Formats: sequence, C-alpha cells, structure tokens
Amino acid sequence: MSRRWLFADQLGPHFLDDRRQPVLLIESKAVFRRRVYHRQKAHLILSALRHRAAELGAQATYLRTDTYAEGLRKVREPVEVCHPTSRRALEFVRRRDGVTVLPPRGFVTSLDDFAEWAGGRRGALRMEAFYRFAREHHRVLVDGDEPVGGRWSLDVENREPPPKDGKLAVPAAPVPKEDDIDAEVRADLDRWEREGIRFVGRDGPRRFPATTKEAQARLRHFLRHRLPAFGPYEDAMLSTDPWLAHSMLSSSFNLGLLDPLHAIRGAEKAYRSQGAPLASVEGFVRQVLGWRDFVWHLYWHFDAGWRRSNALAARRPVPGWFQELDADAVQAHCLSDVLAGVRDHGWVHHIPRLMVLGNYALQRGWRPAELVEWFHTRFVDGYEWVMTANVVGMSQYADLGRMTTKPYVSGGAYVNRMSDYCGGCRYDPRKRLGADACPYTAGYWAFLDRNRGRIPANARMARTMKQLDRLADVDRVVAQERRRGNDAP
Repeated sequence: MSRRWLFADQLGPHFLDDRRQPVLLIESKAVFRRRVYHRQKAHLILSALRHRAAELGAQATYLRTDTYAEGLRKVREPVEVCHPTSRRALEFVRRRDGVTVLPPRGFVTSLDDFAEWAGGRRGALRMEAFYRFAREHHRVLVDGDEPVGGRWSLDVENREPPPKDGKLAVPAAPVPKEDDIDAEVRADLDRWEREGIRFVGRDGPRRFPATTKEAQARLRHFLRHRLPAFGPYEDAMLSTDPWLAHSMLSSSFNLGLLDPLHAIRGAEKAYRSQGAPLASVEGFVRQVLGWRDFVWHLYWHFDAGWRRSNALAARRPVPGWFQELDADAVQAHCLSDVLAGVRDHGWVHHIPRLMVLGNYALQRGWRPAELVEWFHTRFVDGYEWVMTANVVGMSQYADLGRMTTKPYVSGGAYVNRMSDYCGGCRYDPRKRLGADACPYTAGYWAFLDRNRGRIPANARMARTMKQLDRLADVDRVVAQERRRGNDAP
C-alpha cells in the first residue's frame, strides 16, 4: 500500500481512503522562511499538522525537515498525494519520482465537471451561473427541477445594516482549548523568530479549529445557534463585534478539516428539518458551494499569468504601515478597526476584506500581485488559490471583469450604511474635499477619474461616469488624493 502524503491543508479524514493506510506528514521550515506570515496563521498551520500526527499515531510518519524534498528523500516506499492547492506544489509533486498525484479533494465540484460547464459557455464566467449549475448537479436545496423557495439566490434579503444598538443576540462560537501541542508550537515559533524567521501580527490564543473534532463542534454550533442571524447580517460590519453571526469556518475548510459537502448538507437539513430561515441557509450554501468552489476552479481554469493581471495599471507598492498591520497609524475609523482585526486575529469577514481593505487598495492603485501575497499571508484562511481570484478578479478588478461585472469600489456612503464606523470618525463620508473629507469618498472619485479610459463601457458604471463628468471639483479632489498618496489616512 502506498503511503498517503497529506499536505497541511489536507488534514481531514476525507483525504484518506482507508483507516489503516500509512500516512506521511512533512513539516517544512522553508515554507515559513520564504514568506512573512501572520504569527497566528503560522501557529494554526503547525498546530493542525501536529494535532493530525498525534491523532494518527503510529499510522503516520511525521517529519520535521527544512524542505519537502528533504523529507521525501527519507521515505522509501511509494508515495501518493491528493492534487495540491497551488501550482507551485503541483509542479513539485509531479516532478518527483515515486509520487503519484490523485484527483483533488476538499471541494464539491470536480475539475472535469467544471471544465465541461465552463467550456460550454460564451464570454466571461460568472459565479451566479456556476452556482445554479452546482446546485442542480449536486441536488442541493432543490425540489424537483426548481430551487427551494422559487429563487436560486436570496441575496437581496441578506443585506441588512447592523443593529442600531450595536449588539447581535447570538451566542459566541465555541473557542478551542489550547493544549501541550499549542504550547510546543508557540515555543518553536519564538525560537524561529530568534533565528531570523519573521512574522507579523500579534500572537494570541488560538481562536480557530486545529482538528476535525473542533471544526465539527463549531459547525454544529453554527447550524444550531448562529445560522438564523447569519443571512440578514452577513454584509454588516460592527466595530464592537468582528464575528457577528459568521461561521468562522473558512480556515477549517481550507485546512481540509471539514468536508464542504458535509457542511452544505448540514445547512440544508437545518432548513428542512429544523426550521432555519431559507435566506440564511441559502446564503451559507452560496458561500461554500458557490463562491468557494468557483474561485478554486478559476485558479486552475485560467492560465498561470492571471495572478499577474494589472489591467488598471496599479503601480504603487503596498505601503509599510499596511504591510506591518499598523492600525494605530490610521485615523480613518473603519480602516483602523479592520486592520487591527487582521493584526489581532488574522481574520475579518468578507465585507471588511472587500469593501474596506480591498476598496482602499483599489482606490490607491496598489499593485495587485503584492495584495495577493498580503491577503495570502496575513489571513489564517489565506491561500494562493483563494486570494488570486478574490483579489485579482474581484476586489482589484485587475483582469477587467473575467469573473465580475464591475469594480467593487465605493465611497464612504457604503461604509456608513453598512456599519457603525462613520459616527465616531474624524472624517465625514459626505465630504470629498477638505481636512475632514472621507478618504474613501474622495478616493472613489479619484479612482474613477484615473481609470475612466480603462474600465470597460459594459461594466455597469455608465451612470456613475456621467456623475463624475458633472463634478465641478474633480480636479481638486484628484490633486488632494495625489498629495495623500500612500500615507496612512
């Protein structure tokens, strides 16, 4: 029997075919030397890898080496591995003698099924169309040939602003209890830092599951207690509550601790048997079966050069204060609070990522490839396959709409509507000029002016561009934002 090599994002039981199958786990120090990771991300990866080794016991060979190649040289029997999640890793395993590459796991729709779906379509690929295909193909939330409730998407029902009192009445998600393995990981990371391996962000108690048991406990709690409130407030932001009713399971899916189809069926059962609101259930299913599977497939479907797309000619480097998560350097309340969330937790939910962090980067013209790296390394759930699509294709619109219909750019009015940030901020979201002008509002118009010749006419921006042409002060706004440059707002 071949030994199954499990990468550190393939740690759930669904990556094995036989409970007795011999397993190989390799902890490569070079992985952490090559990139500057968030300290809590490094901790989570190592904790999950070592916990899996402890679970498997004598079934697993666990190697701590400098590189993967060094580890493989110590293995004598044939090795097989599930399709890795990055191009670099896939090329590496394909070059190794004695290593067999199996089809991917950890996603719902197969590469072949996606290729057949995409090959039969004209023009740009859109998540909404793929999501409908996936729902039908896997028979999720359908009755006969029709979607449950009569509509494929209930997204319009899931856009409530945060509660006015700043409180969402849901119980907190269960927090993992650290153990001796976590203590060992923390001591090793301290030693690595003394040796010169650099991390960013604050160390802290482990907040995210490192084992399938912990991940399943969090999933059960979410489906029972937090799912009903998830849908209405999934786009809301609160300075007093970064978690709201989100599942906080993205890192568990991306470490391979949870089978996504198991979670999807659990959500469907919560609707059909336990009365969970359909809009909330559909919203969760859309995130997992729709968006997560979609961005995974686009990473492989598009060519390797997609990651380097920069059609808006964004040339500014990502500034040091952003790289170092220096939230205290920022006066804009929303950006300061969200950046602090990344610094303190290695996580914020999808709307702060897109409409606070990504939106600001897009307005300032920061290099998309650097942002892919930043989101990859600063988030506990960040991987290249995730962030290439989310950053290049979505938040930075660097490919001019290969997967989205318009740039995700907005002024301060959106943040004001969907959060509690603007009330206590020194900047006014209604103003685009002056000392108290909101950097998002001013940056929005400066971005549109800078890119009026680059954004395609079909990008749902015609009305906005006409409004830009009517602004009498646009030249002064552009000059003001040019002076702001890359400084922390």
